[in-house]
Amino acid sequence: MKLSMFKFNLPKELLAEYPSKNRDESKLMVVDRATGKISHKKFKDIINYFDDGDVMVLNDTKVFPARMYGNKEKTGAKIEVFLLRELNAESRLWDVLVDPARKIRIGNKLYFGENDNVVAEVIDNTTSRGRTLRFLFDGPYEDFRKALYDLGETPLPKYIKREVEESDIERYQTVFAKNEGAVAAPTAGLHFSRELLKRLEIKGVNYANVTLHIGLGTFRMVEVEDLTKHKMDSEEAIITSEACKIINSWQRQKEKSVCSWNNRNARVRIFGINNRSC
Repeated sequence: MKLSMFKFNLPKELLAEYPSKNRDESKLMVVDRATGKISHKKFKDIINYFDDGDVMVLNDTKVFPARMYGNKEKTGAKIEVFLLRELNAESRLWDVLVDPARKIRIGNKLYFGENDNVVAEVIDNTTSRGRTLRFLFDGPYEDFRKALYDLGETPLPKYIKREVEESDIERYQTVFAKNEGAVAAPTAGLHFSRELLKRLEIKGVNYANVTLHIGLGTFRMVEVEDLTKHKMDSEEAIITSEACKIINSWQRQKEKSVCSWNNRNARVRIFGINNRSC
């Protein structure tokens, strides 16, 4: 499979800068697999395609405010720091992406906040844009994490060009988000409203919640024409025994449907089906 097979023209004016007013009123394209007919619906119309006993696999990962802005020592250059994952809580080590990366070298210090109350030192290069930071913070761990939250902002995708707004804190998060650890939202799940989930539940649809924390891989550009040579990054996935039982019980009901609500959920679901010891 070649990268060039996926090239297409997407006019910039078709990229939405804001979500629809109501989550479940975004657009939904339905393709009839038997006839190939395409219908245009509202997302809330998915209730018409599910029945009693069907299963939906939902990713309950929660996004944290991963994008920060600091200043480089001496020069004062503005640097974007994107928090990826905490490596060691006690030592306050984090894997991050920096931009512009060419200005940031091992030994550099970055200052955050109006009073430079948070300082980080670069201790390693991990990739062309990746760095390991050690945060230098006087105070208990809870105060340190609060400081990161206060400094961070909602990590909207780069293709959204507007500034981050207060409403993004709530809208760039699924209504079933629970377990913090993602640096990007599982976007397919953003269209569910609490009302739609309740209507599906009343209809008899079962939910299997899994957790897959979206990480660095979602930002890594595909730079090779031969896709088999693209390096995939690992992501942490958690599937409970309860979720396994729900998914595996569906396997025994051949007339029922299961829907994994994004490609990451599909990978976790396959593990749940195959691992009978869950």
